[in-house]
Order: sequence, then C-alpha cells, then structure tokens
Amino acid sequence: MDQRISFITLAVADLDATRRFYRDGLGWTPEIDVPGEVLMFRAGEHLVLSLWDRASCEAEVGTLMSGPGIAPLTISHNMPSPEGVDEVLATAKAAGAPHVQPGMQRDWGGYSGYFSDPDGFRWEVAHNPSPVGDIVLP
Repeated sequence: MDQRISFITLAVADLDATRRFYRDGLGWTPEIDVPGEVLMFRAGEHLVLSLWDRASCEAEVGTLMSGPGIAPLTISHNMPSPEGVDEVLATAKAAGAPHVQPGMQRDWGGYSGYFSDPDGFRWEVAHNPSPVGDIVLP
C-alpha cells in the first residue's frame, strides 16, 4: 500500500450549514456539490475533503459514535508565517466558526491556533518552522 491519503471524509449533521461555512464563509470552491448528500473540496494536489451528510454516511458505513466532547482528531492547515495563521483564524471567525482559539507560541517551537467548523471538527492553523513545516507547504 502506498503511504498517502487521498480522501478525508467527515460526517456532518447539517450539510447546508456546512456548505455556507466552507464555501461562503471560508471561500472554498467545491469540486462536487450534491445537495442533501455530499460536498467535496480539493484540499491538496491529490487530496479531497469530503463532507458527507451524516445519515447518508451511517447508511453506508454503520452507526457513528457520538457524544459530548471534541472528535479525537484535528485537521491542520499550515501557513508560512505566524501572521498568516492569524489571518486564517480571523477568516474562520468572520465565517461564523463557533470556536476560535487565537494563535500562540507552542512548546514544540511553532505558532498555532484552532477553530471549529459547524459540526465541531477542530482545525489547527499552524506555522511550523521545523523541517516538517517545509514538507506540508505547497
């Protein structure tokens, strides 16, 4: 198996709210938009972020876990500077992100903050000055 990820799929409760947040608020352009079912965005050279209606997802993959708290994952968007991090966080806040944690220096040597989308999925926006930072930037 090749060491790569092609798709990240998130099950969402309200696809219309998700569309407004990503398309209208963050300014992303969908590759595929099937109302009531799925919304797909090109998120990298060979990567698609798929936002799938929760009921449709459950019908195919089975019952999804749910409950209080934050999903045990983050999606990261890396920037070449701390100022870029702050700009993305401001855009997310203006788009209506229900949770925005401002950027700050981190113990690991970088600068990052977080926002959540309408379903509570946490996005990390980071500037990583280490060599791994060069790997993830286009």
